[in-house]
Amino acid sequence: MKKEEIRLDDWERILFGMAPPEFLFETLIRSLIIYFFLLVVLRLLGKRMTGQLTLTEMAVMVTIGAVISPSFQAPDRGIAMGILAMLCTLLFQRGTTLLAFDNNKIEQLTQGETNMLIKDGILQLVALTASRISRQELFARLRGKNIYKVSKVKRLYMEASGIFSIYLDETDKPGLSTLPPNDEEIRQIEQVAPDTLACTSCGNTTKIVQEQQPCSVCNQIAWTTAVL
Repeated sequence: MKKEEIRLDDWERILFGMAPPEFLFETLIRSLIIYFFLLVVLRLLGKRMTGQLTLTEMAVMVTIGAVISPSFQAPDRGIAMGILAMLCTLLFQRGTTLLAFDNNKIEQLTQGETNMLIKDGILQLVALTASRISRQELFARLRGKNIYKVSKVKRLYMEASGIFSIYLDETDKPGLSTLPPNDEEIRQIEQVAPDTLACTSCGNTTKIVQEQQPCSVCNQIAWTTAVL
């Protein structure tokens, strides 16, 4: 399209584009056919596609959206190309799933792996960095599960799909608070643990006499009062 052909008062072009208005009806027919085949492909991909997506399933969803778009809008493109691309995507996803089922290395490569972010009430700083999860984001997840101190968590895993699995410690011991430090009103309600400090870096606890000493876990000197 030439530059001089673009005019702001050309409402026919703005509304209908360069295709004739009759193409709107054809677009409706194309949309119905593509929508039907899309439902069939998603059904064959399995129930996982409507749940928490893995890396390969997310790639499939993005790919399907990209390959069927021209079949909706471009009058010079047929819908057979979009349907064929969806079928190829279906076969690729099924093939990848079967290979991953029989081979752990392929599964880790395509699906990712589980990261342990908290172990026995201690933040795993290397895993947090690798997962690009900040402490405040992690604490927000814990608060969402009504967990208000790190020591209450026996294990916290970040699954390959991105969801968090939390296993609680049945024992009740002092720990680092997960409440926002700037909410002074709610922090005043917390019960302070006597003679116990918590490392704000990793959540490790120690006696208050070691306040000026570095943390034995992360080697940081960043202590705060532990809570019960």
